[in-house]
Amino acid sequence: MLNRTIIVEDEKPAARRLNRMLEKQGIQPVAILHSVKTAVEWLRQNKQPELLFLDIQLSDGLSFEIFEQVEVTGNIIFTTAYDEYALKAFKLKSIDYLLKPINEEELTAAIDKYKSFAPAQSSPFSSEQMMAIQQLMTANSQDYKERFTIKVGQHIRSVTTSDIECFFSEEKATYLATTEGKSLNIDYSLEQLDPLLNPKQFFRINRKFIINIDAIADIVVYSNSRLKIKLHHFNADEIIVSRERVKLFKEWLDK
Repeated sequence: MLNRTIIVEDEKPAARRLNRMLEKQGIQPVAILHSVKTAVEWLRQNKQPELLFLDIQLSDGLSFEIFEQVEVTGNIIFTTAYDEYALKAFKLKSIDYLLKPINEEELTAAIDKYKSFAPAQSSPFSSEQMMAIQQLMTANSQDYKERFTIKVGQHIRSVTTSDIECFFSEEKATYLATTEGKSLNIDYSLEQLDPLLNPKQFFRINRKFIINIDAIADIVVYSNSRLKIKLHHFNADEIIVSRERVKLFKEWLDK
């Protein structure tokens, strides 16, 4: 019997439909959440759920960001509208998924698969696997941004991604840093940028920075198993690869 199940889905009609389907199977979700932010807040304040139904693309970012902010020990069944290539990435990591629109037969099969993990009462997916899946998901997208249109005073400027050394957040705003050494404010969060950028070219090294591989001038071993990055033109006191991202960062460099 599933006593603690939650749904994280930003499309409210889809969330209500999934809730009704689960109720038919005797499962009563304890919470229905609609964003990365509300999911993180709920998980911080409540007992861990046994099972999470997790949409990938949420209104304020990708659901993978939840795992960067809070520990999740429950089992996960993803819901997604991604194509077959992205779904193959899920299969490679043995992660359950439901392709939208969800049907009852697939839902039953996913729950049955969950039950095989239930005795362990812990997620079969590590945070490292989650980040790897995020990279695979992004890599399967073909529509990457090639330029950003930015208002500078009374002027409109177009900046190509090849001329961007990094994106960074500062005081609740997001900026891009150009190869000319200029920082320009943009109307995107780093979470929104993640799926828009070519993962072969850009990598998110921590919560505040996404960097361009061609902009790296030097990499230095830093404290606590982290790495310090120096870019060719953008000057910052500390551009640090977070400890949990070091392994993926090295793999990204080696591709």
